[in-house]
Amino acid sequence: MDADEQAITLGHPSYVWRDGQERRVQLIRRHVHLEGARILDAGCGLGLYVHRFAEYSARVFGIDIDLAKIASARERCCRVTVASAERLPFCDGAFDVVLSHEVLEHVADDRLAVAEAHRVLGPGGHLIVFVPNRHYPFETHGCYWRGRYVFGNIPLVNYLPDRWRNRLCPHVRAYTRDGLRALFDGLAGSIVAQQTMFAGYDNVIARHPALGRALRRASYALESTPLQALGLSHLVVFRKSSG
Repeated sequence: MDADEQAITLGHPSYVWRDGQERRVQLIRRHVHLEGARILDAGCGLGLYVHRFAEYSARVFGIDIDLAKIASARERCCRVTVASAERLPFCDGAFDVVLSHEVLEHVADDRLAVAEAHRVLGPGGHLIVFVPNRHYPFETHGCYWRGRYVFGNIPLVNYLPDRWRNRLCPHVRAYTRDGLRALFDGLAGSIVAQQTMFAGYDNVIARHPALGRALRRASYALESTPLQALGLSHLVVFRKSSG
């Protein structure tokens, strides 16, 4: 698989740490105790979250299926290795927290990836999931059109019926609220938090600070209204049962 095919199939990870990533860390901290925890980033990309979580705990690990990304991640954090989210190389109950950050949409079997994350969680542990929202007005991973892949934010693709969207975007999933919750069916535990969140407009702020900050304020305000249903990503916090 060449570099373009990898980018299309596996997506682009975060290349720099910006306010949007930091906000997600703080959202996680509202629900999960990170200090001293055993943490796994399942699909760590370049290791930015592994590096950030290391400020809270010395027991942070990351896996990713992309060898090149793991090689880059090792430049900033040592406890990362090549592995699949559907086949985690850890024993049962090895972690207190597992993060799956914008990963499930790319894996071959999202239900198996969630089940594997659940398996490696100890009793009372938490799985944190971020995935794309099917009701967001843009498909941010691009699409195929007339046999050619088109990068960028493609409007309204997510609103098409499944059979049409799947032809345009066979490389990536997007989730409804109920579709995401269904991934946890049959697992011991419960969803303790779920919300939809908007983008941080970090790229816009870098080029046009005033406009970007205005867009950020407006979109974050929508998260407390019914229009949050149009947000960029879902966040789910699942707590494994203690029994």
